[in-house]
Amino acid sequence: MDRLLLMHSFVTVAQVGSFSGAAKKLGSSGSLVSRHVAELERQVGVRLVNRTARSVSLTEPGRRYADFAARILDEIEAEDAGIAQLHDRAEGTLSVICPKWIGSLDLGDAIAAFSAAHPKIQIRFELGGMSDRTYDFLDSGFDIAFHTRDLRDSSVRLKKISSLPFVLCASEGYIKQHGSLSHPNDLAAHDCLVHLNDPVWRIGHGHASTLHKIRNIAFSSNSYIALQKAAVHGRGIALLPQRPAYDDLVSGALQVLLPELAVPDRPLYAIYGPGRDTPRKVSVFLDFLAGWFARNPIPGIRP
Repeated sequence: MDRLLLMHSFVTVAQVGSFSGAAKKLGSSGSLVSRHVAELERQVGVRLVNRTARSVSLTEPGRRYADFAARILDEIEAEDAGIAQLHDRAEGTLSVICPKWIGSLDLGDAIAAFSAAHPKIQIRFELGGMSDRTYDFLDSGFDIAFHTRDLRDSSVRLKKISSLPFVLCASEGYIKQHGSLSHPNDLAAHDCLVHLNDPVWRIGHGHASTLHKIRNIAFSSNSYIALQKAAVHGRGIALLPQRPAYDDLVSGALQVLLPELAVPDRPLYAIYGPGRDTPRKVSVFLDFLAGWFARNPIPGIRP
């Protein structure tokens, strides 16, 4: 039998002084409580109670064990209460992981703002090192992971935080030297700057959108910041997140290509552990980030 169950029955007998009284307090039967105490005596290896027809008294080892068991049960109850309170409070450590390119852009700003607004939550924020298996972040000790692809995995829960706009662009110098685009198919004749995780570009929206496998790769990187710098230096055409590229687009260092078709946004999803009872620190974090992106929209770019 479970040792804690036996200890609970024994401590109640010690406090009440009888099996029947203990059974009444526990909502059980006297015979079951008696069996619990007998089994505990067998596991401990000594007699804990003196049984008579009218009363139950503790032996000397019984008194010592009753004090020990009561202390253990009290500590467990106190720890359970503390854990429950921690679950319901927005405090403690929150571990977050995401791909490098997301964390170094919008998401990094949003999480920094959250940390400043909630100093009782200690943030552990790691970029990169993510597995292809959706739920592996839980096994690695993380509370939340971020993705920009649609996920269908019942082992985790998902919340859409925002949409990340992208833009197809190039520098004025590159356009003057190589010409602009009149159709997405023209990409095949141009130097392209490609993220290592994004070798296929979708141009346009809805049924009019087309996929383009980029083959003429002049510069590749796992950093959109590096691709942006290469684009500003005139190395080729890039498909970039709009927020970090915004200043260069406004200044004219980069120019939007095929503005009449545009580029689909990327969804930003937060995934977290299963279960109906979400820890308060997680729900507060997700709500804050969704609000941050809503309060900090990216202004439109005029081509």
